[in-house]
Amino acid sequence: MLTISSLWIPFTVVAALGQVARNAMQRSLTGPLGTWGATNIRFLFGFPFSILFFALVMVATGDPLPWPPAVFWPWLLLGALSQIVATGLMLLAMNERSFVVTTAYLKTEAIQTAIFGFVFLGDHLTLLKVIAILIATIGVVITALRPGGEKGFAELKPTIIGLVAAAAFALSAIGFRGAIIAVPGVSFVTASSYTLVFGLFVQTLVLSIYLLLRAPGVLKAILGLWRPSMLAGFMGAFASQFWFLAFALTAAANVRTLALIEVLFAQGVAYYSFKQPISPRELSGIVLIVIGVALLIAA
Repeated sequence: MLTISSLWIPFTVVAALGQVARNAMQRSLTGPLGTWGATNIRFLFGFPFSILFFALVMVATGDPLPWPPAVFWPWLLLGALSQIVATGLMLLAMNERSFVVTTAYLKTEAIQTAIFGFVFLGDHLTLLKVIAILIATIGVVITALRPGGEKGFAELKPTIIGLVAAAAFALSAIGFRGAIIAVPGVSFVTASSYTLVFGLFVQTLVLSIYLLLRAPGVLKAILGLWRPSMLAGFMGAFASQFWFLAFALTAAANVRTLALIEVLFAQGVAYYSFKQPISPRELSGIVLIVIGVALLIAA
C-alpha cells in the first residue's frame, strides 16, 4: 500500500507520460511557430489551466492562501527562467536529431540534478541511489545509439545543445523544489499548485514580452493555432502539476531518475507512431534503465 511519502512514484510516472505527449505536440508546432513560439505554447496556454488546478486544490484541501517567505522568489525565478532556456534548447535539439535520441540526451539531467541537489539543497543520496542513477543513465545513452545513431553522437552541435538543455532542466528542477518546500503552513499539494501558478506566470510574462519585442508575428500565429496550442498547454500544465507534486515529496534527483522511464514511452511513440523498429542495442539500454529505476525504488 502506498504511503504519502511514496506517492512521488505514481506522480512521476503520470508526469512522464504527460511530458512525452506534450513534447510531441510542441515538436509539431515548431515548424509554423519557430523554436521560441512553440516554447511559449506550454506557458501561455498552460497558465490558465494552472489557475484552475490551484482553485480545485484550494477547495479540496481547505488550506489558507499561501504567503511564502522572501526565499521562495529566488528559487522560483531559478526554476522558471532555467526551464524557458531548457525548453527552447530541447526543441532546437529535436530539429537536429530524432525524437528518441534527443530525449536520451536530455535524460543525462538525472546525474546533473543529483549534483545540483546535493550542492544547493543538501539532498542526501545513498550509495545505492547513486548506482541506480548511473545505471539508468548509461541505459539511456545506450538506447540513444540506435542504427545510424553513432553518426549522430559524432555531431557535436546537437550533443552540446542536448547536454546544456539537460543542465538547464536540472537547475529548473532544483529551483522549483526549493520554491515548493519554502511554502509554509499548507499541504504539499497546495504548495505545489501555488508554485506552478507563479512559475507559469513568470514564464508567460518573460517569453511573451520577448516575442512581442522580437517577433510580434509569432504571437499572432500562436493565437491562430489556438486549438492545438490549447491541448499542448493543458498537457504541459498537467505534467508540471505532477512533477511539482513529486518534487514536494522527495529529492529532485529521485524524481528525475525515475523519469528516465520517459525514454521507454518515447520508444513506444517511435515504434507505434513512426514505425521505427527497436534494435538489440536499444533493447539492452532499456533493460539497464529498468534495472536502474528498480534499484532506485528499492533504495
